[in-house]
Amino acid sequence: MKLKGVDFSIKKIICLVIYYGFAQYLPASYSILGKFSKFIRYSLVKIIFKSCGKNVNVERKANFGSGRDIVIGDNSGIGINACIPSNTVIGKNVMMGPNCYILGSNHKFDRTDIPMTEQGHSEKKQTIIEDDVWIGRCVTMTPGHTIKRGCIVAACAVITKDFPEYSIVGGNPAKFIKSRLDEKNSGAN
Repeated sequence: MKLKGVDFSIKKIICLVIYYGFAQYLPASYSILGKFSKFIRYSLVKIIFKSCGKNVNVERKANFGSGRDIVIGDNSGIGINACIPSNTVIGKNVMMGPNCYILGSNHKFDRTDIPMTEQGHSEKKQTIIEDDVWIGRCVTMTPGHTIKRGCIVAACAVITKDFPEYSIVGGNPAKFIKSRLDEKNSGAN
């Protein structure tokens, strides 16, 4: 079956319908029925996503569009109420807090002779989250950034640029706070 120029198997479509119609509403993974809910959602996204590692946790009410190009590594998760574009790449051992929002594109606003509502959207950009990243609650990421290996993104941060590996960042817009490597080196003294 073709949908917007992309081949979807009937199996993937059925899994999407089950996810958005039922499984997304199951309790969070830490609740009494959490293991069951986590298993059901994981079983569905293994079929939906382009690539899905082991022990992946897609939390309650996570929205990932069609999920057709999502790649997610082992031991990683998508937080409660998170909204991510269907072309996001998430590495291994990534923690994502609730209510995170990753934009895939932005509104165009270059012209002043017509309203912004009539200018459409910019080209979609891919967000990449490398291995061993911790994204706090309510983080917003503008389109097309890479969260490098080992970074910590503080709660409510707005990511508008890339930072070096093992950075701790926070604020609106997010700013570099310190390097986790400095802590590692100072602990060795």
